[in-house]
Amino acid sequence: MSSVNTTPLHTDPSLFAGVDVYAVAGNPIVHSKSPVIHQRFAEQAKQRMHYGRLQPELEAFAEVAKAFFSAGGKGMNVTVPFKLDAQNLADVLTPRAQLAGAVNTLWKTEGKIFGDNTDGAGLVRDLLAQGIALHSARILLIGAGGAARGVIGPLLEQAPKALIIANRSSAKADELVKLFADLAASKEVALESRTLADLEDPAKTQYPFDLVINATAAGLTDESPLSSMAVSNIFVPSSFAYDMVYGKTTAFMQQALQRGARVSDGLGMLVEQAADAFLLWRGAQLAASIDPRVVLAELRS
Repeated sequence: MSSVNTTPLHTDPSLFAGVDVYAVAGNPIVHSKSPVIHQRFAEQAKQRMHYGRLQPELEAFAEVAKAFFSAGGKGMNVTVPFKLDAQNLADVLTPRAQLAGAVNTLWKTEGKIFGDNTDGAGLVRDLLAQGIALHSARILLIGAGGAARGVIGPLLEQAPKALIIANRSSAKADELVKLFADLAASKEVALESRTLADLEDPAKTQYPFDLVINATAAGLTDESPLSSMAVSNIFVPSSFAYDMVYGKTTAFMQQALQRGARVSDGLGMLVEQAADAFLLWRGAQLAASIDPRVVLAELRS
């Protein structure tokens, strides 16, 4: 590792005697805000811990994660592209991790590695904190990959009126509708799939949406998954557009703004899912000691 690099991309728990060590694993990871977020939670809750970074090679996640836990690491957040690897590594999965089909939070206790997925809970809490009513809402979720799958369960738990999953090809969206059909039925939610092309046809969208969530990575490359024709069907001024990408106004957000809708990036989701992970690791009793919205405001300033 070059001595010039002020952001170590490998955290060795054995170097921090007497301190609980955590890390975020991803590739790339240098720009991750997770160390700053967890450092602030630790300060708020007066917890003595170290939170670093891990950047495994693309094929080496399991090896790096096992070495981290063997060296005394207590817990790990996992981001792109390792959430499926993390699921495969875990000895025990929480019910929501099983449903999500991906893991973003790992911890070791009594010799076993546990895996959970806090993404959906983080998204729901951020939306509620922004005053977005989810109960009886008409929701459009764009994308059918891991990011989308991770949030469907928690969204359905809020009992919206309808949740439409739209994807470029219908096969993956149809698969998710089947996977979550029982939960949707138990909450009396109309869960359906559409192709992105379907969104251009008013007869196939049936209504503008209260909430439109972009769970694709299109925002990273300044593109939008929505055509201009789809945009005019989907958004009205009372709509709320949420892009999971954070740190900029994406093309998807700009389309919504042009239709008079309100918008948000995904930074609040990042902070809220981190809060869930922090409490899983350090104890639920600390919930009153941390304030994710204060941390979010600091990151935005």
